This record gives sequence, structure tokens and C-alpha cells, in this order.
Amino acid sequence: MSTPSGFDELIHPSTRLSVVALLAATEWADFPFLRDSLSLSDSALSKQLHTLEEAGYLEIRKEGGGRKRRTKVRLTSRGRTAFEGHVAALRAIVEGAGTTAATAPAPPQHAEAGR
Repeated sequence: MSTPSGFDELIHPSTRLSVVALLAATEWADFPFLRDSLSLSDSALSKQLHTLEEAGYLEIRKEGGGRKRRTKVRLTSRGRTAFEGHVAALRAIVEGAGTTAATAPAPPQHAEAGR
């Protein structure tokens, strides 16, 4: 089975997929909300956000200053399109596996030993 169109290797790792899925459900999200929702450390989340931002999938804004500085994150239109394409590709893989399993021949039955 070939990889369906839209499958995105950048989004696919579970942590990045979780970040993008969470952001797809909102306009903007605060860094602490993402960190706590995904049970990630600050550094682990920062690394994933940076990777997605470099790909053009996220916009990151830093607001305020000093102790009141807040980091907000959102999906860009490119990120939303990539996420939707990836979800569609995953569905195609799952549906294809179901079709393949339904048409595959049943495994041979073996007689029990000792009968």
C-alpha cells in the first residue's frame, strides 16, 4: 500500500500531531494551556513549536514583557491545510486496512494436538 496523498511526515510524530490537533480546535492558545494539556515540559513544547513554526504551520506571538510576558500560538492557514490533509490520509490508511482485512483469505485452521 502506498502512502496516501496528504500524509505529512512533519506532523505525523505523536507530539506534533497532538499540538496541531489541539490548535486546530481553537483560534489562539496560550503556551501554558498547550503545555499542560499535552503534559509536556516547557523545553519539549518549545522544540515542537519551533519545528512547526519553521515549516510555516504555526504563528507564535509574544505579548507583554517581564513577568507578564505571554506566548500565544495559532495554526496558520498552511498548517490547517496540512493537518486536514494528514487526517484525511490517516483515514484513507485505516479504511484501506479495513478493506484489505475484509478481503484477505482466512488463515488455515490447524487441528489441535492430541485429538
